[in-house]
Amino acid sequence: MSEYTPQEIEPKWQARWREAKLHATEFDPAKPKYYALDMFPYPSGSGLHVGHCEGYTATDIITRYKRMQGFNVLHTMGWDAFGLPAENFAIKTGIHPRITTEKSIANFRRQIDSVGFCYDWDREVNTTDPGYYKWTQWIFLQLFKQGLAYEGVMPINWCPSCKTGLANEEVKGGLCDRCATQVERRALRQWLLAITKYADRLLDDLSEADWPESTALMQKNWIGRSEGAEVVFTLAGKAAEGATEIRVFTTRPDTLYGATYMVLSPEHEIVASLTTPACKGAVEAYQDRARRKSDLERTELSKEKTGAFTGAYAVNPVNGKEIPIWIADYVLSTYGTGAIMAVPAHDVRDFEFAKAYGLPIIEVVRPGSGETTLPTAAYVGDGVNVNSGDLDGLETPAAKQKITARLEAAGQGKKAISYRLRDWLFSRQRYWGEPIPLVHCPICGVVPVPEDQLPVLLPDVDRYEPSGTGESPLATISSWVNVPCPKCGSPAKRETNTMPQWAGSCWYYLRYLDSKNTLKPWTSENEKSWMNVDLYVGGAEHAVLHLLYARFWHKVLFDLGLVTTKEPFKKLRHQGTVLARTFTDASGKYHEFSEVEFKGDESFLKSTGEKLSCEIEKMAKSKLNGINPDDVIRQYGADTLRLYEMFMGDFELPKPWDPRAIEGCNRFLRRVFRLINEFDEAAAPANDPHKRLRHRTIRQVQIDLERMQFNTAIARLMEFINELTSKGATGKGASGEDLLVLVRLIAPFAPHLADEAWEMLGNKGFVLNQSWPAYDEALTKDDTVTIVVQVNGKLRAEFAASADSSQDALTETALNLDKVKPFLAGKTVKKVVVVPKKLVNIVVG
Repeated sequence: MSEYTPQEIEPKWQARWREAKLHATEFDPAKPKYYALDMFPYPSGSGLHVGHCEGYTATDIITRYKRMQGFNVLHTMGWDAFGLPAENFAIKTGIHPRITTEKSIANFRRQIDSVGFCYDWDREVNTTDPGYYKWTQWIFLQLFKQGLAYEGVMPINWCPSCKTGLANEEVKGGLCDRCATQVERRALRQWLLAITKYADRLLDDLSEADWPESTALMQKNWIGRSEGAEVVFTLAGKAAEGATEIRVFTTRPDTLYGATYMVLSPEHEIVASLTTPACKGAVEAYQDRARRKSDLERTELSKEKTGAFTGAYAVNPVNGKEIPIWIADYVLSTYGTGAIMAVPAHDVRDFEFAKAYGLPIIEVVRPGSGETTLPTAAYVGDGVNVNSGDLDGLETPAAKQKITARLEAAGQGKKAISYRLRDWLFSRQRYWGEPIPLVHCPICGVVPVPEDQLPVLLPDVDRYEPSGTGESPLATISSWVNVPCPKCGSPAKRETNTMPQWAGSCWYYLRYLDSKNTLKPWTSENEKSWMNVDLYVGGAEHAVLHLLYARFWHKVLFDLGLVTTKEPFKKLRHQGTVLARTFTDASGKYHEFSEVEFKGDESFLKSTGEKLSCEIEKMAKSKLNGINPDDVIRQYGADTLRLYEMFMGDFELPKPWDPRAIEGCNRFLRRVFRLINEFDEAAAPANDPHKRLRHRTIRQVQIDLERMQFNTAIARLMEFINELTSKGATGKGASGEDLLVLVRLIAPFAPHLADEAWEMLGNKGFVLNQSWPAYDEALTKDDTVTIVVQVNGKLRAEFAASADSSQDALTETALNLDKVKPFLAGKTVKKVVVVPKKLVNIVVG
């Protein structure tokens, strides 16, 4: 083969890899282990685009590199295949979700294989496989037995037209994404997991992981641990039925003298009973409006503040003043106690609300400068108390301490810790999800399905329409619902809610360890051999919930002695978003990339000559800007795709996809092929002119790979081949050793070309089974360096010196240079400052 032809090379080597089971995981206890994990994909019908491939390429490069370094490597792939899109498609088309899921998985696997990723497919998992979700159900039962799974009544998004609950992503602007009907909030029986019991550990153990600082911060903010005080406000006058007080949590008890009203969430349990007859109509109308808003809409900071007065009052415990009780949708029942004390002078939302309804605003904290921001804005910082009785003059920390102690002594409050984190709402009113393995018995209550009867299989039915009652479609399948109680044998009913898609992704990294085991989810031997995950790569959009839920389950398993590490993921990295150009014409219609011609850097035309506008944005199939990897491979080959994915820019930063730049990566690979193809060992130089360059390149590429700086590693390889093919003084032809090193260095990036080149050089086997090239540290340093000579800080001369020259030798040479001597004549050398390998500064006077 005289020309680089990836369309021939790549299928050939992929077939050989499969035949040899080259990517199978092997474990040798004498070797170190390396577990690399990709966030496994949801297999949608649209297939992969090149943005998906970025993270997979990175882990593939690292695992190939680690395997060549002598590590036991675990690297495999699976499918997060339960979820809403497949069920919605089934409702729309009548095609069973299992059929569409299997078809999508087959396409994803074909695309992934075509890129040449070294996954061990023998360990593949699929969350919809009963052999997998049997163990998802088993883990749920462990949570249930520990009291970490419980029932509660919680609000969901409800579409009165579709007669079904909706996930948050199905609600757009308060409307159902299917039928555009106004969505309501409806309280339904749900299962929850008590993740809040692990809040402190989820915070504290972040210090053990090598994660991006921004991701760790998002986790901390989501958990939202706050120290403050719980304050008791008694109800004035006629108390609500069964209630005599309202408890609130505040991080600023020092501002209590400035509390001029209270706000309850519209759903608060005592609203109906404390509302006066005169205010009942307005309150109920407001509650109805609030039910039609999502939590996101309600808490939007920029929205206009609205509310309704209940007609009731509470007593401020520090001054005995009666303050009005309102309801407002910016307070959520699921956050804190569902009630707040409103201090409008020192909280932005309270300030806006008070302005809207003419409520008192009393300044009680003033900045240290003594200047006030009232009446134009709320001051939210620390400072010195004013208008606060005996707290006046105290700085914020002291005022907090004093008022909290007083409240505690009077039985009106106490020190408290609050969390933003709420228990995990675990139920979904869906068909396409893992059945929750519980039975409701009128005699025994909630009974777990015996573990030897798992999995509880999804019934294979033809219709998946919503039940209309808010329950899962499973509730309509009487032959599946009605079962004998596992405990007493009486007629009972299965739990009809299913698990969320998060469930299967909470533990898949553990199933990879032992995916074919039918007796256990994993063995302790395999867990001890492989855990924890050394490198986890995936999108930053999963920085909060998936990672939080997986860490929670892992900690429960740790407490049960089923895993040996406190944290599942040692090192986490997020690939940067791949951006694409979206082209639109004057009417706003999208046009595919293939239709577009470039006219310079700024002008874009449709092939018909119509002028198009261009916008850089995230790749999305809906925008018609997703580049299919199949198209790139068909034109340039998988190795070019892999190389360009990593050469676009810093791995963790957003970067634009530019089809014109792919040509450069393809040219580089053609140069490598041509260099190997034209190599003549008889004509190779005998004196090894590139020895130092070779060792420096090995070292630099290795450092870049350890730092996941793939773009600079590729740049080093490009520089290396430039030198090997240069016709200048250093370009004395490549040696056989140069080429053997080049092939091994390029193998993680372009494995197909590497194996072809390895064979062309007369070698047998696969590069993946070869050792990573070693380097001699001494040979990575230059023989000579240029030393700059200054006199009183001004440049006067320079000279070449050995890189290991002593400071005395450098000083002596500098003092005796002909260009330096005139500046020393008649003067006294007071001091000589030497910076090794860089400069000598002679100070004279």
